[in-house]
Amino acid sequence: FSLLPPCVVLSPSRYRAFTFSLTFLLYTSFHLSRKPISIVKSELHKNCSALNELSTASSSQLPNLHTAAECSWKPFDKSNYKQLLGAMDYSFLCAYAVGMFLSGIIGERLPIRLYLTFGMLMSGLFTCLFGLGYIYSIHSLGFYIFVQVANGLVQTTGWPSVVTCIGNWFGKGRRGLIMGIWNSHTSVGNILGSLIAGYWVSSNWGLSFIVPGLIIAAMGIICFLFLIEREYCYVIGWRSERLIPFNKFLFTMTTYQKAYGFYLLTVCFSFSLQGVIEFSLCLLFAKLVSYTFLFWLPLYITKTAHLDAKKAGDLSTLFDVGGIVGGILAGVISDKLGKRATTCAVMLLLAAPIVSLFPRMLLVCGGLVNGPYALITTAVAADLGTHKSLKGNARALSTVTAIIDGTGSVGAAIGPLLAGVLSSQGWDQVFYMLMAADFLALLVGADAC
Repeated sequence: FSLLPPCVVLSPSRYRAFTFSLTFLLYTSFHLSRKPISIVKSELHKNCSALNELSTASSSQLPNLHTAAECSWKPFDKSNYKQLLGAMDYSFLCAYAVGMFLSGIIGERLPIRLYLTFGMLMSGLFTCLFGLGYIYSIHSLGFYIFVQVANGLVQTTGWPSVVTCIGNWFGKGRRGLIMGIWNSHTSVGNILGSLIAGYWVSSNWGLSFIVPGLIIAAMGIICFLFLIEREYCYVIGWRSERLIPFNKFLFTMTTYQKAYGFYLLTVCFSFSLQGVIEFSLCLLFAKLVSYTFLFWLPLYITKTAHLDAKKAGDLSTLFDVGGIVGGILAGVISDKLGKRATTCAVMLLLAAPIVSLFPRMLLVCGGLVNGPYALITTAVAADLGTHKSLKGNARALSTVTAIIDGTGSVGAAIGPLLAGVLSSQGWDQVFYMLMAADFLALLVGADAC
């Protein structure tokens, strides 16, 4: 295969439709591969009290044959299992947060198609490795932590790449609506990941990871074969400009100095754009809430509603269905008003009290929690990354996106970790934390209005 991107000639609308559909499917597979861990948690540490009661009822003379330790998967069979599960989440998300700040810079220098393909193939590998832990009876916490860290790092290739692709193909006119619909890939991936992982979770939870891992690897091959970057395209009836990177004026410097100087220039200039810092901090708290639900909702439903892992996973998809509606609604409203920050602030204001009513308002909560998160990571990032002061540097969008989402990923790492610690004191403590995070996101986001 050639390392050059596919060379085709299409009309602008067909290019947009093709890029929209392909990047939607590509990032759906990313979230599909992240979801299994939240479904499998309840299987890693099972409540065997029901089995004990059945055993006692059938024969009062026989001792209880099933204990929590026998039912659970070592090393998650101890009383501190919530902290261990939280540590696994933190390992993935902390690596993701650190890697995200570097990913945008690296992505600016490499062909997006090859960079994204590499990330998807490696994500498939590490997702499958987690599932192989069940097949080969691996009970080492270090093994699972290593896989989570490695997977978190390679998954950072996804977001800056797909946002750069989609952001450079669509103008600012209806960007909120288009990005709102496009960003539903997050919730669609979560739903599919829940259903796929739930199908095997009770019989062979290793397949709950292996199947999604194979799917994202297959999508990586499709990415390599079919992804088209705008700067390589020739469009019928449309003069396509080859965009000039910032480092042209650094041609007199050595190669090392050019790379280092371009790094500082891009990052400093991106941070100086009005709204980047405010929206980054707002996303930090918004993503803290969203990812806490992403990683802990099925386990919460299992423990409080006393459902098995499959039913809990299926029920948790209602939160993501609400997220699809919320993301699209946020985009439409922000387009009509022309005020992205105000739209985020109103939804965050409504989200805080709704969280306290969880899980009775699962759909509404999903919409209000994921709406601002979706808007900031897509339409807002694309607006800032294509700001006129960037003078048409399409690759700068990758850096701006990485800065915003990288900051948000710090919150995504903190939220599930705190949930693991606080849930041992009662689930109410977790929801107080989520409400406080929503209010902080509102206060920070208000500065961008």
